[in-house]
Amino acid sequence: MSEFSFTVIFTLPEKSQNPEQWVEALGAQGCDDALVGVGVTGRIALNFIREAQDAKQAVVSAIKDVKRIIPGAALVEVMPDLVGLTDIAELLGFSRQYMRKVMVSRDAFPQPVHDGKTAIWHLEPVLRWMREAGVSKVPLPLVELSAITRQCNLQRELADVDANIQKQLGQL
Repeated sequence: MSEFSFTVIFTLPEKSQNPEQWVEALGAQGCDDALVGVGVTGRIALNFIREAQDAKQAVVSAIKDVKRIIPGAALVEVMPDLVGLTDIAELLGFSRQYMRKVMVSRDAFPQPVHDGKTAIWHLEPVLRWMREAGVSKVPLPLVELSAITRQCNLQRELADVDANIQKQLGQL
C-alpha cells in the first residue's frame, strides 16, 4: 500500500448549498482521510491522503465516496493536474528560477496547455519528461497520480464536447 496526496473539488447540489451539513457525514462515512475545505460558496474541496494499491484506486475510490455521501455533487477538478512553473517547483522541492532555467534551456520541454501571461501545463507530461531527460528523479507514484488526475479532468471536460465540431476539426 502507498499513500497518495491529492485534492478533489465538487460543486454541491443546488438544493443544499450549505457545505457544513456534509462535513460530518464525509468524516463518518469514509472520507476521514481528507481535510475538508468549504471556503467557496456552493463548493466543497477535500484534500486526501489516501492509502491504496495504486493512484487510480486512491483517486477513484475518493470520488466514489464523495458522490455516495453527497448525492448530486458534481466533480469540478482533481489536483494536481494543471500547474504553473511555481507549482511544479514546489512539488519537486526546486526553486521557480531553476524550473524556468530547465524549461528554457531544453528544446523538448513539454508544450503548455495555455501559454499566456502565466503558462499552464498538465503535470503528467512534465514529470514524465523530467524523469526521461534525467533532470529529476521524480517519484513514480507522483507520475502515476498526475496521470490519473489528468484523466479525471479530461473525462469531465469531455462531457461538454460538441461531436459535430470535433468531427469538423478532425477533418482539417
